[in-house]
Amino acid sequence: MAALNTIKSNCRKVMCIGRNYADHVKELNNQRPKQPFFFLKPASSLLLPDEGPVLRPSGVNMHFEIELGLVIGKTIRDLDTEDDKEIEQYIESYILAIDMTGRNVQEEAKKKGYPWSIAKGFDTFCPIAGPISKEKLKDPHNVEIYLKVNGETKQEDNTELMLFRIPRQLSDISKVMTLEKGDIVLTGTPKGVGPVVTGDVMECGMRINGEEVEEAKMRVEVKDKGGAYQFAET
Repeated sequence: MAALNTIKSNCRKVMCIGRNYADHVKELNNQRPKQPFFFLKPASSLLLPDEGPVLRPSGVNMHFEIELGLVIGKTIRDLDTEDDKEIEQYIESYILAIDMTGRNVQEEAKKKGYPWSIAKGFDTFCPIAGPISKEKLKDPHNVEIYLKVNGETKQEDNTELMLFRIPRQLSDISKVMTLEKGDIVLTGTPKGVGPVVTGDVMECGMRINGEEVEEAKMRVEVKDKGGAYQFAET
């Protein structure tokens, strides 16, 4: 847990690659991107395994999105490579993450042409597990990630299905904004995203060559946030 605490405290930004699995693009009726598409989640959305449940804000239709995450190990600026070996030097370790999304918040923002940072940025909206070392996870493009809700498998796919591989992701991000040591990059979610409600339990994991990765196991409950916030039309 100490290692995860360090990851959280050192993270200044969470970069997320969107629409990076073809079947996920289809299930949300989105357009397939011609180049990596990315957005930000705040570091304050990170949730460690011992920090409690994901909190559902009032009026928010909350969806899960399981993702392989990278912890950046050194500065990346204006990188231009698609070589898997070259990119290894920039990755400190890996994590498993759930990119929680306020789907109705996002859909309203898209419809009106507004930014949708709120949909991704609520506190607790990025549970993480790990870290998983590079020695254990030798090929990030051949990892099975999965998510269950109340014991039923909802997402289960291999990272080999990414539309844009990790070197391209990091290169494109770094040409726009510098990636710093401690930053986290989420590499996209496969098909099967869907809603969770108060009382649900999400269980997630990762398999390498069919074997379960203990460090990546995660169990997260969903509870109401309470408080004064209530999502309303902008």
